[in-house]
Amino acid sequence: MLSIPEKVLFLLFAAAMTYYAYLGFAKVWRAVARGERGTTVPRLNGLARRLTDGVLRTMSQRTVFRARPVASFFHSFIFYGFVLYLAVNVVDAMVGLLPRAWLQALDFGVVGSVYRLVADVLTVLILVGVVYFLVRRFLVKPRTMEWGPRTHMHEQVREGSVKRDSLVVGGFILLHVGSRLLAESFLLAGTGHTDAWQPFSSAIASAIGFGDGRMLGWHVFWWLALGLILAFLPYFPRSKHLHLFAAPVNFALERRTPELAPVPTGVLEPVDLEDEDAEQFGAARLEHLRFPQILDAYACIQCNRCANVCPAHQTGKALSPAALEVNKRYELNTIVDSFAAGEDSPRPLVEFALPPEAVWACTTCGACMEVCPVGCEQMIDIVDMRRDLVMMQGEFPAELQTAFRGMERTGNPWGLAAEKRLEWAEGLEVPTVEENPGFEVLFFVGCAGAYDPAAQKTTRAMARILDHAKVDYAVLGKGERCTGDPARRAGNEYLYYQLATENVETLNAVLLEEKLDATKRKVVLTTCPHCFNALANDYPQLGGDYTVMHHTQLIEQLIGEGRLPPFDLDKTVTYHDPCYLGRHNGVYDAPRNALTSGSATLVEMPRNRNDSFCCGAGGAQFWKEEEPGDMRVSENRYQEAVATGAEVIATGCPFCKVMLASSDSAEQEGAPEVLDVAQLVAMKLDGIQALIDHHQATSTGAGAALD
Repeated sequence: MLSIPEKVLFLLFAAAMTYYAYLGFAKVWRAVARGERGTTVPRLNGLARRLTDGVLRTMSQRTVFRARPVASFFHSFIFYGFVLYLAVNVVDAMVGLLPRAWLQALDFGVVGSVYRLVADVLTVLILVGVVYFLVRRFLVKPRTMEWGPRTHMHEQVREGSVKRDSLVVGGFILLHVGSRLLAESFLLAGTGHTDAWQPFSSAIASAIGFGDGRMLGWHVFWWLALGLILAFLPYFPRSKHLHLFAAPVNFALERRTPELAPVPTGVLEPVDLEDEDAEQFGAARLEHLRFPQILDAYACIQCNRCANVCPAHQTGKALSPAALEVNKRYELNTIVDSFAAGEDSPRPLVEFALPPEAVWACTTCGACMEVCPVGCEQMIDIVDMRRDLVMMQGEFPAELQTAFRGMERTGNPWGLAAEKRLEWAEGLEVPTVEENPGFEVLFFVGCAGAYDPAAQKTTRAMARILDHAKVDYAVLGKGERCTGDPARRAGNEYLYYQLATENVETLNAVLLEEKLDATKRKVVLTTCPHCFNALANDYPQLGGDYTVMHHTQLIEQLIGEGRLPPFDLDKTVTYHDPCYLGRHNGVYDAPRNALTSGSATLVEMPRNRNDSFCCGAGGAQFWKEEEPGDMRVSENRYQEAVATGAEVIATGCPFCKVMLASSDSAEQEGAPEVLDVAQLVAMKLDGIQALIDHHQATSTGAGAALD
């Protein structure tokens, strides 16, 4: 137990450090509160459940273990150890401040014994975990933790602040936890006996030797252990260690529906273009971000996992979603005093967070959000930055102007006439909504399916499938317009709004029957995941609430109902998950079930399902030149598909199909062909029809011979 002067000194020091820590945390709180509140995507509804879920998700560490299992294993030592240390530090303070007789429960009884054992073991595990990460960071230096040569980093990062902060935090943990271990060891040595419930402390105590003089060692290391934690408190809000508390809050503030269901990552919060008082669209500066996006910077663990899955970063481009959050954090550390006080941030995001080259390299694939262990929303930041660049600054890649002009004037990025939307159906009997107003399925063809020659093959294949299965369907024909997805992902919210409202008006008119009779709710079918995402997730924001199916889902259903034959193929197939079908909307099984319904052999790429790698077309990349890098995104993905040994690459997206098929490796002799699932299924139907036609011709010929 401490002497009276020591107790007074400790309490004064604790009060001072707590006060300065409070000032730091208060600044962080006010800085986060500077962010915009948003409008349509709830963040604060059901707060009690949100907080509970956030704490449970943090405690389970399941988001951490989604990648890097070895590093995650050692991280769990530190995490769970420090959760316990929230109590250990309080108990240790009580040991020093209160009479020992008051704390007999720590020495006797099952609870005290278990506490001492767990504290002793976790103390050592924390030390093991910290040593692992220090060695990994400063000696091993894995490539996964390095920034790319084109990546723009904040001035403080370039000066070594990230490594310095890691060293400070790692050193603090070693000294704090190590001192606590030695304090317990000297306490046992001073009392003259070991404790079976503290095996590590007892081993050290035996090595030290027993005797009353050992109590001085306890005093020294008790002060060092608790003094360090108190001294660290004011630094805590500035360190990356803040993620320990920011992460569960970040989880709690994730985007959810009014019913508290998770919002798909493909959903973007709309811009209120009718707000006459609005002075800013998109995010030019920190204060233009929504408050959860500012919180992301404090929650970020700086693990670089998002950069490791980013298609732009992995192909050598300037974009690093990790750099975005790290740069935001160090800018906030620099300006937190003035920013928290309500002053404007001194410079735009493109000057310190992400340069324009990096902003325009994003494919909006959502892989960064999927892999983030603390729920950061890097993709949302990038889209908001694009909105500012397009709608406020008028600064965007020149190639996008052609796509914007085409969508604005003709309703499609190709700039082709609406009268040509049905040319893909030449030779087929495809009914329009005017010809078949009682349809059950509205086939929303999409711009690619209507105008792109490669995508037209998928559209024609799907029409043959619908006819074979006797699906009662219709198309909009020239009444269809681009969903606006390319414009929206490029940041042109105004153009998206124009296109989307026209489509919603058209769709509501032709689907009016479902509003009068709920039992006749019709399905909107699309072969394009980008159309699928817009119709299913974006249009409800504008009054367009539809039942939307992707064509692979319908194909799976029709095979299950026996209206289509099982798919057979004597070649191995690998399936590429489109980002806007899989990761953004969770459709993984339908295309695989369709492909494996018969004798076909499916081989998976290493990066599949929610870990799938982008083709490089999303985020309006299809309509512009790819930013400088080491290779094209599509080439990276195609090479991965080839490495599986598959003879056919299947996908469920017209843009994925074009991007993969146009890769350099796809031009080589013997390269696997890229086909849509609908094409493969239609080929099977064509084979069956050919057999039927041959049989009929043979039968007719035989009959004629008999005559």
